[in-house]
This record gives sequence, structure tokens and C-alpha cells, in this order.
Amino acid sequence: MKLLILQEKLKEGLNVIERIVSKSLSLPVLNNVLIRADKNFLNLVATNLEIGINWWTLAKVEKKGEIAIPVSLLSGLSSLLPKKQINLQIEDSFLMVECDGFKTQIKGISSEEFPIIPGVSKEDYIELDSTVFCQGLEQVVDIAVISQARPEISGIYFSFLKNVIKIAATDSFRLGEKTFFLEKIGSASKVFDKEISFILPQKTAREIINIFGEKQNKIKIYFSPNQILFESQMAETQHPQVQLVSRLIEGEYPGYQEIIPKKCETQIVLSRSEFLNQIKIAALFSGKISEIKFKVDVKKSGIEIFSQNPDIGEHRSFLAGRVKGEPLEISFNHRFLTDGLLNVKSSEVIFELSKEEGPAVLKPVGDQSYLYVAMPIKAS
Repeated sequence: MKLLILQEKLKEGLNVIERIVSKSLSLPVLNNVLIRADKNFLNLVATNLEIGINWWTLAKVEKKGEIAIPVSLLSGLSSLLPKKQINLQIEDSFLMVECDGFKTQIKGISSEEFPIIPGVSKEDYIELDSTVFCQGLEQVVDIAVISQARPEISGIYFSFLKNVIKIAATDSFRLGEKTFFLEKIGSASKVFDKEISFILPQKTAREIINIFGEKQNKIKIYFSPNQILFESQMAETQHPQVQLVSRLIEGEYPGYQEIIPKKCETQIVLSRSEFLNQIKIAALFSGKISEIKFKVDVKKSGIEIFSQNPDIGEHRSFLAGRVKGEPLEISFNHRFLTDGLLNVKSSEVIFELSKEEGPAVLKPVGDQSYLYVAMPIKAS
């Protein structure tokens, strides 16, 4: 192998793939990046056996070849080299790195020892706006919780219907659901003659946001029974730039739609920023179970917020809003409501309550694509 590449490009690729590399003592080959050169492309490959990433860039390839190199060492070296052209060349079992007077040799291993990333059929796919998709995924990704007893809730549930994609996550105490209306986001597909659903691991979802979230282009999603592939294209040519392949979580996702209240007894529309600020202040005085009490006052058209800690003191505030329905008193863990409000992107929020011990729903005003459900603290 022999090729020329700009330092910035090499570092860009290593930044993409090195996040999934795990420091494995039992399988040290996983600590490496596979470097391939062929047909004017440099290809970097990494895997932790759950997620695999391929990254390509254009390069001046004089001789094709491949070698596996410790990723942390190569990444550290490339970040310290001058922003100039780098010459990469294989000699015996070493990768020779030359750049503006710097000459380094790194001992590698044979590419044959590197794990093969499973292929995914490109028969069924959907193409979406990358930014819109990642912003929606970001609204639910942190709600999932790692659970050995219930591995299904360790991931993000995806449901692909004819004109709609729904993604949801829950930890049994709260739930977030994001809906993508395909006619509004200019999608293209070779699927949707059938319904598709799967559970994506939370770690994969976070990597998708990190890798594809800043890209102002399309993301393609390819489906297979046990694996899924996310892909973006190069701007310069019709060739993939990044491919992320992930295993899916096996199992049946909980029927979460059943816990979303169909109607509410009380609804109040509030300023999102003011509501969030008042909850944060009240949280300073909450007790061991992080409880904050809410009292909806229909006559005063607002909500009273109260918290108390016998070791610190107490706090009470009032926030005006537009109230419909019955007066109601209810308590919540402040963290659950704070997380929900941070994921609501509108200036005003709809706060719906069904009964004293029923779940609350937060919705953005003027946006039907997102909802957040939080379970209350039951009165003792």
C-alpha cells in the first residue's frame, strides 16, 4: 500500500471511527483500525462487534493494500502532525508515516485477523434528511435505560409505517415519542409496502447522532432482520462516505401506546422557559425522592409549584398560564419533567394531566410530532 492524503482528512476519518473502538483485553484486534487503499479511496474500518463503521475519502493511491494499526496511536500521531500531505506506505508489517520531515513507523497486524463487518442487503431502504432525523432521535435517545432484566427498553423502538416513522424510548417511568411525517421531510424509499419495526441499541443511536447529525445531506437506512445500516454519500462523487452497521436488540418492545392518555382532565399552556426555570429552582429544595408538588388553580389561571426539604427549607412559586378543565394536585420527580421540557423545542408547552395518579403529557405548542409522558409520584 502507498498513498498520499491530507492530514486534516486523515484526522477527520479517525475522529469518526475511533469512538466505537473498545479497549479489549480478550480481543486486542478490536483496538485497531483497518486501513485500506484501493481505486483512489482510503477506507478506514473499526468495529466493537456490536457496531461497525466504514469511512472513505478520496486519496492519491499509488499502490493498493491494507493493514490494521492501533487506532489510539495513529489518531494521536495524526493530530500532532503538520496540516500538510501525509505519505502512508506499508513495508513488511509496518505502516510508514511521513509528513514534512516527520518519519514514523507503526507496527501493524495482518488485515486477515481483523473481524469482518456483516453485510446488509440494500434491497429495502428509506432516505431521510440527516439533520431532521438526528434532531428527532436526540429527543428520545437519553430516555432509554440499560436493563439486563428487560433488554427491550435498553434501545430505541422504530416503527416504519406507510407515510410515518415513529421512534420511542422509555425507562418505565417516562416515555418520549417522535413522529416523522414523510411528506414533510422529502423522503425517498424502496420500502413501505410492508410495516417494519425494530429496536436500535442506545449506544448506536448516540453514534448516529454524533456521526450524521452535523451533515447537511441525506441519510439512507437499509433494513435486514438482525442488522441495520446507516449511510451517507460523499459530496464529490457517488460513493458512500460513512457506513454504520449495527446489531439490533432482539425481543418485543412494550406496548407503550397504552400508557399515553387518550384524554385529559386538565390542560395548561405555559411558557416553556419559565416553567423549566421554576422547576429548577424548586428542585433545589426537593427531598430524597426529588418530589415537586403542583397545584393547578383554575380561578387564578395558573399553576402553583411547591417543594420542601426538612433539612433545608421550602420553596413556593406561581406560574400563570392558559388553563382548561378541573383543578388538580399532583407530584412529580423534577428530573423527569426537566428532561421532557429540555426536549420540547417550542416557546410554549402544553402540560396535560389526567388525574391525581395518572401520567402527565408534555407537548410542544404547534407541533404534533413530539410528546413526552411522565409518571407521577403516588401519594403515600
